[in-house]
Amino acid sequence: MDTSKNANTIYHAGPPLGWVATVYAVVFIIGLLPVTTFGGKPYFPGPWETPGVIQAFFQTRPSSVVLCAFFQFGAAIPLGIFTASIVSQLRFLGARVAGTFIALFGGFMTAFNLSSSALLLWTMVHPGIASDSMLLNALYYFSYALGGPGFSVPTGLLIAGITIPSAFMKLLPKWMIVVGIIIAIMGELSWFNLEFPQILPLIPLTRFPGFIWLIIAGFKLPNSKMSNP
Repeated sequence: MDTSKNANTIYHAGPPLGWVATVYAVVFIIGLLPVTTFGGKPYFPGPWETPGVIQAFFQTRPSSVVLCAFFQFGAAIPLGIFTASIVSQLRFLGARVAGTFIALFGGFMTAFNLSSSALLLWTMVHPGIASDSMLLNALYYFSYALGGPGFSVPTGLLIAGITIPSAFMKLLPKWMIVVGIIIAIMGELSWFNLEFPQILPLIPLTRFPGFIWLIIAGFKLPNSKMSNP
């Protein structure tokens, strides 16, 4: 039996990326359930709603908001771990390019904005805040900015930073490269939501396909290479 190939193979020391990305996506989505159709009415208000509708939601369903904030804050942790690990793995495979640091910046910024948005949600349901319409709405729009374009724009950078080096080094299938570039572009264009509210759909079009892409990339990206003889 020839064992020379195995003897010359070295593996990246890090967590299983595909499973870490899966935990991130699952925990995030679980956090949405209490404030959407699955949790009952009223649903989480969109940024187009009136101040009265927004205030009524946070006063009526504080326990659902706390549960959402709990899981979404928790989702930021595996995202940060995934970001650090995949950048380390890309560099282990030989990607000595700026793209890896762009991915690092994008992933950490997404995790920071996600956790900040969740902590703001947690803050908003407290009685003295939920009863103050002006303060509540200010915190709501700040939370939306962090969890909306503040989430999708850096997610686009994370995916772009993984995709471009992987394309040049042929680390991922071609279809993943194409899809990754499309998601990254949508993420960057969602920046314009701050000026043009009509393009809000770009945020979920970055977020949910992005979950799937990161999971597949985590499983597909090689975690080993041949050592130098």
